Amino acid sequence: MDGKRRPGPGPEVPSKRARGGLWDEDEAPRPSQFEEELALMEEMEAEHRLQEQEEEELQAALEEAADGQLSLSAIDPRWLRPAPPPLDSQTEPLIFQQLEIDHYVGPARPVPGGPPPSPSSVPVLRAFGVTDEGVSVCCHIHGFAPYFYTPAPPGFGPEHLGDLQRELNVAISRDQRGGKELTGPAVLAVELCSRESMFGYHGHGPSPFLRITLALPRLVAPTRRLLEQGIRVAGLGTPSFAPYEANVDFEIRFMVDTDIVGCNWLELPAGKYVLRPKEKATLCQLEVDVLWSDVVSHPPEGLWQRIAPLRVLSFDIECAGRKGIFPEPERDPVIQICSLGLRWGEPEPFLRLALTLRPCAPILGAKVQSYEKEEDLLQAWSAFVRIMDPDVITGYNIQNFDLPYLISRAQILKVQTFPFLGRVAGLRSNIRDSSFQSKQMGRRDTKVVSMVGRVQMDMLQVLLREHKLRSYTLNAVSFHFLGEQKEDVQHSIITDLQNGNDQTRRRLAVYCLKDAFLPLRLLERLMVLVNSVEMARVTGVPLSYLLSRGQQVKVVSQLLRQAMHEGLLMPVVRSEGGEDYTGATVIEPLKGYYDVPIATLDFSSLYPSIMMAHNLCYTTLLRPGAAQKLGLTEDQFIRTPTGDEFVKTSVRKGLLPQILENLLSARKRAKAELAKETDPLRRQVLDGRQLALKVSANSVYGFTGAQVGKLPCLEISQSVTGFGRQMIEKTKQLVESKYTVENGYSTSAKVVYGDTDSVMCRFGVSSVAEAMTLGREAADWVSGHFPSPIRLEFEKVYFPYLLISKKRYAGLLFSSRPDTHDRMDCKGLEAVRRDNCPLVANLVTASLRRLLIDRDPQGAVAHAQEVISDLLCNRIDISQLVITKELTRAAADYAGKQAHVELAERTPCLCWSTACPSTRSTTWSSSSPSHCCASSSPSWARAVRRRSCCEETIPAVRRCSPARWAASWPSPHAAPAASAAAQC
Repeated sequence: MDGKRRPGPGPEVPSKRARGGLWDEDEAPRPSQFEEELALMEEMEAEHRLQEQEEEELQAALEEAADGQLSLSAIDPRWLRPAPPPLDSQTEPLIFQQLEIDHYVGPARPVPGGPPPSPSSVPVLRAFGVTDEGVSVCCHIHGFAPYFYTPAPPGFGPEHLGDLQRELNVAISRDQRGGKELTGPAVLAVELCSRESMFGYHGHGPSPFLRITLALPRLVAPTRRLLEQGIRVAGLGTPSFAPYEANVDFEIRFMVDTDIVGCNWLELPAGKYVLRPKEKATLCQLEVDVLWSDVVSHPPEGLWQRIAPLRVLSFDIECAGRKGIFPEPERDPVIQICSLGLRWGEPEPFLRLALTLRPCAPILGAKVQSYEKEEDLLQAWSAFVRIMDPDVITGYNIQNFDLPYLISRAQILKVQTFPFLGRVAGLRSNIRDSSFQSKQMGRRDTKVVSMVGRVQMDMLQVLLREHKLRSYTLNAVSFHFLGEQKEDVQHSIITDLQNGNDQTRRRLAVYCLKDAFLPLRLLERLMVLVNSVEMARVTGVPLSYLLSRGQQVKVVSQLLRQAMHEGLLMPVVRSEGGEDYTGATVIEPLKGYYDVPIATLDFSSLYPSIMMAHNLCYTTLLRPGAAQKLGLTEDQFIRTPTGDEFVKTSVRKGLLPQILENLLSARKRAKAELAKETDPLRRQVLDGRQLALKVSANSVYGFTGAQVGKLPCLEISQSVTGFGRQMIEKTKQLVESKYTVENGYSTSAKVVYGDTDSVMCRFGVSSVAEAMTLGREAADWVSGHFPSPIRLEFEKVYFPYLLISKKRYAGLLFSSRPDTHDRMDCKGLEAVRRDNCPLVANLVTASLRRLLIDRDPQGAVAHAQEVISDLLCNRIDISQLVITKELTRAAADYAGKQAHVELAERTPCLCWSTACPSTRSTTWSSSSPSHCCASSSPSWARAVRRRSCCEETIPAVRRCSPARWAASWPSPHAAPAASAAAQC
């Protein structure tokens, strides 16, 4: 169900012919376009129908589902996974793509080469995955224990190891937070080793460290705390121990040590694993036990880049709401659950199922199963999920609405067998509250539904994280990305449709099926699954981490992998925020309207290139005065524009530059393979991989600048931006000194604007082709003045170009062909901003088109006057005056009054979404000083304050008027017809 629906009327109106579009029983409703698509899917599948399974296999699947209410006739054989082929663990390896890795605490089981079973509980890692044939696998990985490091205190030797281990065990057993319910020793081993801290260049080699191995992952935090407080060691007093890598997740620790990355292929060699034929703990078809050191990890290259035939389930629910109230699980029933299933690599869903409360007419292309009791409906869908056994579950707002609603409703109705939606047998799916906060996204309060072994990809959460849109309703995003919309059913008649007849419920089922189909289409169109798989592979984290964690864990994983090969350790840093630093440079713009080509030169991967060129890293950082103490000469270290010092590569090559080199070279290879590849699926994988590599490289700089993070380093981040500012200024000076009349050019060049990593140059030529030629020449010449791999590249030409202010400009963009523009590009203007109404955005866009494409200033003026006249005469639909604004935190947390906050507080019962953080509320507001009091929900606004709207609209249009810039650029290239444009 779309999480931003308005509530429908209550169920107390059981009319057979409801207002707003219901029909009599004898009417023949015309099939919608989506119904025709469903019928076409059915015809296509008939040509490629799979051979039906034996009756015994169907019955066995139902028995495995145990408590399902799906009748045998409702089961389509294609819904089941293929039967696993006979497997001999002694002679055949088991190969599968793992999707999720977690851990649990349980009894040790015997595995080849492993220790004998013990009564103590041990941590067991669990990898869920799929084979090439589509068979589901659960692999229990034994023998791996959590550990962390700490520097050995002065005078500590091998003779102190046993004493420290005993003292630690005693301290942990006394500590209520650490030793509670512990049956065996907490500390399994304390070992001496040689390692080096990655933070700072010290000039000496490895030093003595202690590796402390623990019995359970949950013991790491209390053990770290006790060591920081101090532990008595015979002959050494009570020294305090600084922890290293004690804040690394257990799963990440295992994956780093075994060179496993997210979603890669694992191989269990023959004779090294044990099959569980009967005593299975999960619903997976194959369940095995293996020793951690016997797991073979295949790097995601070549044939190992493929993706297994994953099963994706998309679903949507409908509820019978009461009038004026959004559905509440305590009172409002679930009336329909529609599901679609897709196998990765196939063009169409292989499964289309509608479960309805009360009879529903048949739907061509979909299976319809009806129930008289809501309890049976819920139980049937739960059984269906276990039978279909999806690897990925998607939908729209399923994380905060559909799944929590279903679980809460089942609990209220006492459907005891419903909440077993994961892959672990007997493990209930529960709901917990979670919150996420960042500068970019603000605070987001969400719900998390546990579904062990299945990956949840809520398309609403994906879009909120990766795309900036005016509206995030399913209808709006589907139209934006797919050009499709939901079925034409108003929310206000959903309950009436349910209370009608089998035909009206059929209409509702088609509507619900479409709501389940659209997220599936969005998942494919935006390549969410393949991009997520490749990001997990590149960064080395489990797939679920990408959906539930921030950016830092991805960089930590890469940093640990590189550090392990060089014997370096990551310290635990207590970060509580700190001083800020100066950001990138923005060259003061020479505002104006340019009717000559403006070439744009761009530094390729600027911040990663700076870090590689100057060897900026934790491992190369010199503390103040360290260069003199270590006896370093001037040619062995650099001093950055901010005064920080780092050793050069001749002394030590940094970890971060090595990581960046690997990422960028891998991206170059992926792009080269992509250019030669012809297979569509393989092209998707390669495109997703090169994008993941690019994003990962750019996130390394942000990791160092995050003051509240795992390993902040202000010296690195401020040095990077310092070099960036220096390079932009130097680029401006180089271009303007070379391309002059004195050097034989027809006109002296001028840099009219520069921002962060790009400069806009006016070479004075009249054609786009000449500007492209000079742009490429200038980029190559300037690149020679910077150390490798820093490179300035020609990116595009704007012609004409309207430069309004910093970060606000528009122009026709030419990137490859000088005779045809690619598109009209706008930055920072009302045409692309979300904080104004559609009327302003559409008007500015139309005016810019007439000005830049048609070269018709008079036409732009006339159009603006016409729209403003329509506004004054009340001929503009109120939907064009709607402003959407996002609530990123609770209303009380806003320092000043804002229109959308006032509206959310004033009308919580009218528009439920306005009261929920992380949703974009729909408001109408004037731009007067009292605009907070003038804000109103569009559906409740009755009178538009036209004068206030004009006060907001006219300045936006004037900003794009060439007349404004006629005097700002005293040259023969100023825009024509400036006096005419001034009429606006």
